[in-house]
Amino acid sequence: MKILAIETSCDETSAAVVEDGRRVCSDIISSQVDIHRKFGGVVPEIASRHHVEDVLPVVDLALQEAGMTLAETDAVAVTQGPGLVGALLVGVAAAKALSYAAGKPLLAVNHMEGHMYANLVAHPQLVPPFLTLVVSGGHTMLVDIPAYNEFRLLGETKDDAAGEAFDKIARVMGYPYPGGPEIDRLAQQGNPQAIEFPQALRHEHSYDFSFSGVKSAVINYLHHQEQIGAGYSPEDVAASFQAAVVDVLVDKTVRAAQACGRETICLAGGVAANSALRAQLSAAAEPLGMRVLAPSARLCTDNAVMIGARAYYQWQRGDTADWSLNADPRLPFTGGRQG
Repeated sequence: MKILAIETSCDETSAAVVEDGRRVCSDIISSQVDIHRKFGGVVPEIASRHHVEDVLPVVDLALQEAGMTLAETDAVAVTQGPGLVGALLVGVAAAKALSYAAGKPLLAVNHMEGHMYANLVAHPQLVPPFLTLVVSGGHTMLVDIPAYNEFRLLGETKDDAAGEAFDKIARVMGYPYPGGPEIDRLAQQGNPQAIEFPQALRHEHSYDFSFSGVKSAVINYLHHQEQIGAGYSPEDVAASFQAAVVDVLVDKTVRAAQACGRETICLAGGVAANSALRAQLSAAAEPLGMRVLAPSARLCTDNAVMIGARAYYQWQRGDTADWSLNADPRLPFTGGRQG
């Protein structure tokens, strides 16, 4: 089963051909990072225009790299949401046109479910059940995956996502977009105990998160130091801020895995590439007999491979879309809230 997948939820125009949900036949990404860096973040209208220009050439490259034609694919999959509405519309329109022209089934994929299934490509021997911590610029959630096509939402952020907080702090400190890698780089040279920043909800029994408080606390600290004419160590600020976020993520993830009886924890989303998160989660999980898996850095960020991987299991259960398919920027996560 070879699926042509398209992803245009934000600022990456991506197409891939994925076989049986596991094997990558091609993987093409046209990034807009350099375009949006001058603005300090993604500008939705600019992103949409570049998707219009790039989507069909990227699809052509994906088919060429896979050594096949559109007619030789078995289905077309696309991100329906969540994401930027204009960006999503481009991908959905392209996928519907290609599906119709080739007479192939159309599959609509939830972007967050795609991130979770990136681990099935990165780790071909991985099978459910497993627990997934999704950390990205727009989302932070803990999801239990007891079986293919089954999701149980255990907890999520009540306000800002972890990745959003990373980008905001980096921008206030004067570092370019995307800010997450900059904070990670600085933190490796700083003291994570230099400054005490709040860790909201860490000791509550729920698996929910909140990062608006720590974001505000760091910004207030930076402004205060500037107002009194005192300097600060960017490395120490980054390390202390990162520690406040990562400690909460690790603590709640391990507790959730124990409660669900899971021996495998998977990381997903852009912040899953963070070196401290990977190291600390592994250090906390391994003594408890748990293993921690994560995709490559390329599969952590938005990509069509993960969409093709997720779509395969939807196709297995007959979950196809019709021509009424439309982009949904607020597409809800299908996993029912537990507890």
